Amino acid sequence: MTTNGENGISAFYEEDENLKKLCNFLRSAEGPAVREAIEMEKRVYYLKGEKLVNFMVEPKKGTKWPSNLPRFESRQQAITVCKDLCKFQFMHRSEKRGKGDLVVSRVRDFDEGGYFTWMYEGDKTFSHLMTTGLIAGFLFCTCFPIWPNFLKVFVWYLSVSLLIFIFLLITVRAFMFLLIWILGYEFWFLPNLFDETLSFVDSFKPVYSFEKCKAGQLPYRIGVAVSFFSFCWWAVTQPSEFDGFVAAQGDFLKDLYAGTLLSDMSQQDKENIDKPKVQPLDDLLKSLDNEENDPGIEDTSEEEEIDNLLDNLVDTDEDIEVEED
Repeated sequence: MTTNGENGISAFYEEDENLKKLCNFLRSAEGPAVREAIEMEKRVYYLKGEKLVNFMVEPKKGTKWPSNLPRFESRQQAITVCKDLCKFQFMHRSEKRGKGDLVVSRVRDFDEGGYFTWMYEGDKTFSHLMTTGLIAGFLFCTCFPIWPNFLKVFVWYLSVSLLIFIFLLITVRAFMFLLIWILGYEFWFLPNLFDETLSFVDSFKPVYSFEKCKAGQLPYRIGVAVSFFSFCWWAVTQPSEFDGFVAAQGDFLKDLYAGTLLSDMSQQDKENIDKPKVQPLDDLLKSLDNEENDPGIEDTSEEEEIDNLLDNLVDTDEDIEVEED
């Protein structure tokens, strides 16, 4: 016998908009885990019906269920809603043909033992905003030559500061690891910082890792320690060479921030955008008048120039023969 609460939940999820809200939650990061596969030459996400029902009845620990969606009180309620999801084509049943390879099943009904592929892609508002921002950013960058000078200077300083920060972060991480590794432990600050398989937020988790070195690394640690402390001794006992290196790095940073390492022609091109790129007509007419009035310039045709060149070559050959005689 069904209760009023069960009837209310079933009636709530009969509306298409409420089903979309539920699918938005199920397709979010808070939803059940899904797997990737290829179906009809497209990448899709699928999960087993049993896992979907289990999540809807009893979500995983730490899941924040939306306040505008009523919770399911029984498995039968969840199964009924899953049937509606298949009926309204939010998902469809699939069959495994191989590892990571799915085909659409001829059976359309929901069953906890089957595999179901999401057809609903979720709320695309964030994706649309990101696409709009990407296009706007691309157009903004392509207009760099006509940016005002103060904005280009700001972007230059920001880029240089970010580059220096990344370089210092990598150097400090490596230096800290080296010192502690020599003592027999492995310490990494932000160990997953450069892990491309993780998301942006997960790349900063955990903040650090500290483990004991594996056995058999003692000879390598001794060799690295000798090399490292030898370099430190050289830097202390040869201050003139090391100070020159430090001074050169300081000059490099000054030139980098001043923008003198690379010439910025875009601002000059912007200032001269209205200036003609060819010689003015008045200057051309003056040069022609000067050529006509100059008595030292004779009008010669192309054939006459070639004849003069051949005569000069013949005269040169005759002079060489006379010298040999």
